[in-house]
Amino acid sequence: MITNDAIIFGLLAAILGFVFYTASSETRFWKRFYRFVPALLLCYFLPSLLNSFHIIDAENSNLYFVASRYLLPASLVLLTLSIDLKGIVNLGFKAPIMFLTGTLGIVIGGPLALLIMSAVDPGLLNGNGPDAIWRGMTTVAGSWIGGGANQAAMKEIFEVGDQVFSAMVTVDVIIANLWMAVLLIMAGNAYKLDQKRGADTSAIDTLRERVEQMQRKHSRNPTLQDLMLIAAVAFGITGIAHGCADFLGPWFERNAPQLEQFSFTSKFFWLIIIATTLGICMAFSPAKKLEGAGASKVGTVFIYFLVATIGTKMDITALKDSPELFILGLIWMAIHAGLLLLVAKLIKAPTFFMAVGSQANVGGAASAPVVAAAFHPSLAPVGVLLATVGYALGTYAALFCGQLLRMIGAG
Repeated sequence: MITNDAIIFGLLAAILGFVFYTASSETRFWKRFYRFVPALLLCYFLPSLLNSFHIIDAENSNLYFVASRYLLPASLVLLTLSIDLKGIVNLGFKAPIMFLTGTLGIVIGGPLALLIMSAVDPGLLNGNGPDAIWRGMTTVAGSWIGGGANQAAMKEIFEVGDQVFSAMVTVDVIIANLWMAVLLIMAGNAYKLDQKRGADTSAIDTLRERVEQMQRKHSRNPTLQDLMLIAAVAFGITGIAHGCADFLGPWFERNAPQLEQFSFTSKFFWLIIIATTLGICMAFSPAKKLEGAGASKVGTVFIYFLVATIGTKMDITALKDSPELFILGLIWMAIHAGLLLLVAKLIKAPTFFMAVGSQANVGGAASAPVVAAAFHPSLAPVGVLLATVGYALGTYAALFCGQLLRMIGAG
């Protein structure tokens, strides 16, 4: 088992290098392989094998913390330098509809999954004790709608026992990551899926073309000065965001603890909000010209390293420990996905709106930009904006879901 983070980081870098080297290969095998398997999915799946087979000690590694707290906000700053706010507004009403559909799918999916599974295994309706299954499911609802802060809030509100909470965290992580893998596959086949459904992708195509046109217009070979300025802007603003978050999170916790339901007491919430906001502000300054030197490409590199560290958190062998809970989670996610597919077909929403609307719920600000960027780097801010809405809705929607679960699970 490898416990040294420097070695693990080197392995992740080697995996990313291997994927991109083979993805650009002209070899017939690799060309056919990547026609079916998106490169981004491999960047996520291969690191998960290192953890699943205990090659690395992911549990005690700080790499995900570093990637999510340093590289993620820095990437959001760089990706928003080229943001086209008018283009995002012109995306229309389908994006928020798909996001809210995803929220509804999670709220009703949990109780329905518990009902379905209890018909097969009545033991899942195990009363009203602290380790009742329904109590543990409330924390998954909080995580899948709002994120970690909402998950912690549900644990306290519904007095969830440590044993069932630990089991549900595992279900949460594995099911959410498996679903993210599915979304990445969908991103790689978005054109075919949209054509099949007759989805209108004109607004997304226009936004992408506007950003690409701006990139071509200002494109240049980056100098050392350009790269240093890109690093200065990215990590300088990340530092400012951390400083503000370190003040705002504890301040709200002391002076307005009731706002915890909106994640106002979470430092990570403020980190993402401030980094994204300052990045948008920089898009109206001379710093926007750094996009011509490849700012979004550097930001995308950071995103890929984040994807690799997310992969190390997944352990596919854990499925054998509590199979009934994982089946419960799979049914829950299937209801969420099925409702999204149904509404997407009815309103002819593009695959992008469905994937990002789902991940903004299930993954939050840490991974919604990843899925959005899989369609195009310029679309990453859409994922961030929807994920922040999830923070606000998370506690309310999870509380409602929790009451439905209580009615079913407590008998």
